[in-house]
Amino acid sequence: MDDRAGRPLKTGVPVGFERLIGERWSCRAYLPDQVPDDVIAEMFAIAQRTASWCNTQPWQVYLTKGEATRRFAESLTGHARTHDQVSDFEMPAEYRGVYKERRRGAGHALYASLGIAREDWEAREEQRLKNFDFFGAPHVAVVTTDRGQGVYGAVDCGGYVANLINAASSLGVATIPQAAIAMHSDHVREYFRIPPDRLVVCAVSFGYADNAHPVNRFRTTRADVGDAVVVFGGRGDRVW
Repeated sequence: MDDRAGRPLKTGVPVGFERLIGERWSCRAYLPDQVPDDVIAEMFAIAQRTASWCNTQPWQVYLTKGEATRRFAESLTGHARTHDQVSDFEMPAEYRGVYKERRRGAGHALYASLGIAREDWEAREEQRLKNFDFFGAPHVAVVTTDRGQGVYGAVDCGGYVANLINAASSLGVATIPQAAIAMHSDHVREYFRIPPDRLVVCAVSFGYADNAHPVNRFRTTRADVGDAVVVFGGRGDRVW
């Protein structure tokens, strides 16, 4: 198999795509370098091909670069320090069972990579606030959906975000999708003058990774396929 030639595996999955999905990770420390405009344009052109309900393509993006990113980061961080969360979408009531375990595992790995002790609440709070500084990323893309399309519009935006971050990775650009930004939707809406018929779904911060930073050395795990997919045979009997 010559994966550089893009030849498919027997499963029909191109080697390059399998590797892209397997190696993508969420970046939490960035270099200050701006991503060139042509690379950004290619990222978003690829993501625009995302499939959507009845081809409605409900996503609309508010994108910053350069000084605009820093101004937004300063404004949002100041707001997050002093205001309660206000989200356009109902937040999870709680995490239970395996979902709680996975969430804890990711949090433990993050703080361990930074040497932040469990009882060091001040350091944990400062790390939390880095979400609103976009972890130093030079660009942030706020993804919104059409209010009238409800949950299906949000689901379509999820597909768009997945394609955007994978497109970025294929071009050597690091990303992190951030629900934290949507937890202050009121401020985001006011800042960008987003009309009331749009809902803030999340943001994607991106740029070039600071690979020397310890926070970029940890990776989250994934459950086995059998934990997520239930397969039934032709007679209705469960295969997996």
